[in-house]
Amino acid sequence: MSVTPETGQDVAQLIDANLDRAREGLRVIEDWSRFGLNNKEFIITLKDWRQQLGQQHFESYKRARSTIKDQGTGLTHPAQSKRIEPEEVVAANFARVQEALRVLEEFSRIIHPELSKISADIRYKIYDLEIDFLKASNAKKRLEKLRNCKLCLITKPDPRIIKIVSLALKAGVKMVQFRCKEGSDLENLELANALANQCKSYNCLFIVNDRIDIALASKADGVHLGQEDIPIEFARQLVGPEKLIGLSTHSIKQIEEAEKQSCDYLGIGPIYPTNSKPNIKNLGVEFLKKIQPHIKIPWFAIGGINKENIFEINSLGVKRVALINAIMSSKDPFLASKELLEEIQ
Repeated sequence: MSVTPETGQDVAQLIDANLDRAREGLRVIEDWSRFGLNNKEFIITLKDWRQQLGQQHFESYKRARSTIKDQGTGLTHPAQSKRIEPEEVVAANFARVQEALRVLEEFSRIIHPELSKISADIRYKIYDLEIDFLKASNAKKRLEKLRNCKLCLITKPDPRIIKIVSLALKAGVKMVQFRCKEGSDLENLELANALANQCKSYNCLFIVNDRIDIALASKADGVHLGQEDIPIEFARQLVGPEKLIGLSTHSIKQIEEAEKQSCDYLGIGPIYPTNSKPNIKNLGVEFLKKIQPHIKIPWFAIGGINKENIFEINSLGVKRVALINAIMSSKDPFLASKELLEEIQ
């Protein structure tokens, strides 16, 4: 059974203030885990830490509380008013908790060793949790961008690729998939880095086709895989939880299997005949009518889509399309991108 420690009024007040600070900060992080990230694992961990500290918040510490004598009461800092995004608020509270725990660890070491040990244990663990939190926040942002994406430009080898992508981005394209089927790895990595920087400047998702190594090296937002590429479960181990993983599917069975895995979006096609998939039979728009109501994750219709037939896709309520030649082979990539985007409701 814990015994209320005997300690000086000033130290008791200090411990009380930092227990409040640590528990309040943990609650802020916990609530964002609940309502912002929907992460049950984070919630359970943070709630447990709050309870551990609460059990050590003895009455003697609370009785020492004096807001009148506390010279820090009511003091603020200009940085507080600059925290606009929820992630900035959460980051500030991670720092607040870490600082409070360090103070508790130091000042309770002799008079309340159990509190000191608990504070030290939580402080070391929360450093790792902050990294996991950052990854989860990045994943959330990428998923939000993905859901809002209407058009994915898939590249093909072209001496003008940088210029074409730049014009498409200016027109409003919000996702670019880099296909590196030709050239050396060094050339492809150099090009991937250039395209990644372009996309970042336009707040656009940058995805690498097939090549997980190039996706990681170029700090891409994710990787897109085919049916014969590395399985999703192994790809997820390599890219981690914060990167997007897309998968090409060509049948109802493949779609059903994909939704059971940890991929974030699907490419479904080819819808129309296309030279990029000459050995796969086109599915047709009737296929889209059949499967559209049943797919639970974001997906892109792909294969032979252009400004002549996109109205047919649009009439079915398809929210996202992916295409190559309609932009890459156009005389005016900016205008082509604009016209295609206007067709997608």
